[in-house]
Amino acid sequence: MYKRVLLKISGEALAAGRGFGIDAVFIHKVAEELAAVHALGCQIGIVVGGGNFFRGVAQQAIDMDRVAADHMGMLSTVINAIALQDAVEKRGIFCRVMSAIEMHQVSEPYIRRRAMRHLEKGRIVIFAAGTGNPFFSTDTAAALRAMEIKADILLKATSVDGIYSADPKKVPDATRYNQITYNDILHQNLGVMDTTAVSLCRDNNMPMMVFSMREQGNIARVVAGEKIGTLVTA
Repeated sequence: MYKRVLLKISGEALAAGRGFGIDAVFIHKVAEELAAVHALGCQIGIVVGGGNFFRGVAQQAIDMDRVAADHMGMLSTVINAIALQDAVEKRGIFCRVMSAIEMHQVSEPYIRRRAMRHLEKGRIVIFAAGTGNPFFSTDTAAALRAMEIKADILLKATSVDGIYSADPKKVPDATRYNQITYNDILHQNLGVMDTTAVSLCRDNNMPMMVFSMREQGNIARVVAGEKIGTLVTA
């Protein structure tokens, strides 16, 4: 159904419930899913978070300068990107890490046209270091990269199976939405992603699917057009 997608994976997801670091078993499961999606002929761009190592707005950074803390958070996304690249390449798929902060020994610098060329050649591209700027989350980076590479849809893989009226972990009877608009997310103050990313997607008419990646094969199901998760439209 979708020829080119931008997948957002949080750092917490790569920790697989451990809270810190990378779960080696889980990251290889993610790589298997990406290989299955790649086999469908879909071009895949990925933005990874870094919350499994360091988050600039978290308690661990409470006494730090925000700019310094955000730069540390960006560097932690590079660690995740390299780990995911290694797992993907073990499946025989070419994969490139492109970083918004230049570090030539471990990644390519992010150049939009080069990223597009990698995708056209069938390589998976992992975008690291967020936008390269402090005060912007990796959600905003995902929205930005999705529009830059002209993705058909932004896929946000989470630990929850869609968007709810409240946190389903705290409010058991929260209502799950099958479809919702970006304006509804803003008006109801739903904590799906930060408001900058929501506004960016809304203003540029970028659809988004929020779904759970805990069930094996969900990424391929979404790309194939199955109705799982919550579809967000402008």
